[in-house]
Amino acid sequence: MQGNNEIEDHMTEHAKTIYESVGGIDGLRRLSNTFYEAVLADPLLAPVFAAFTAAHIEHISIWLSEVFGGPARYTAELGGHQALLRSHLGLSITEEQRTRWMELMAVAVAQELPENEQLRRAVMDYFDWGTRIARDVSAEPVGQDLGVPGPTPRWGLDGLKE
Repeated sequence: MQGNNEIEDHMTEHAKTIYESVGGIDGLRRLSNTFYEAVLADPLLAPVFAAFTAAHIEHISIWLSEVFGGPARYTAELGGHQALLRSHLGLSITEEQRTRWMELMAVAVAQELPENEQLRRAVMDYFDWGTRIARDVSAEPVGQDLGVPGPTPRWGLDGLKE
C-alpha cells in the first residue's frame, strides 16, 4: 500500500494553499524581511521606498497571507485591495525598477521559501502579475479615483483564482 500513501501525501500536499506551504504568516514575514533588507540597500529601489517604515513589512506580510489563501486580515484591518492600490499612486515606478524588484524578490524566494519549484514559480508568477499592476497604478497621481478594484485577489499554485 506504499503507493497509495504516496498518492495521498501528494494530494494532501497539492491541496495546501500557498499560505500553508510557505509556513503561514511567519514564512511570509521572513520573506518580506529578507526582501526589504535588499530593497532598502538597492540604489535603484531605495528611492521608491523613501517613506518605508517597519509597519510596511507587517502590512505586506498580512497582504500576502490573504492573497495566498490565509486569513483576510488585510481586507478586515487595512482597507483591502483599494488601499493597497492607492498606496502605489504617484510613485512613478519604471519598468527598470519593476524588473529589479523582481530580481531581488527571486533571490529572497530562493533563500526563504521551501525548495518546491511549483510553489516558488507560483509565488513569482503572482509577483510578476502584481508588480505590473503596481507599475501601471503608480503612473496615476495621488488622489486619483481608481474606481472599485474588486476584492483582494486570491492566488493559488495554478495562478489567479476567479
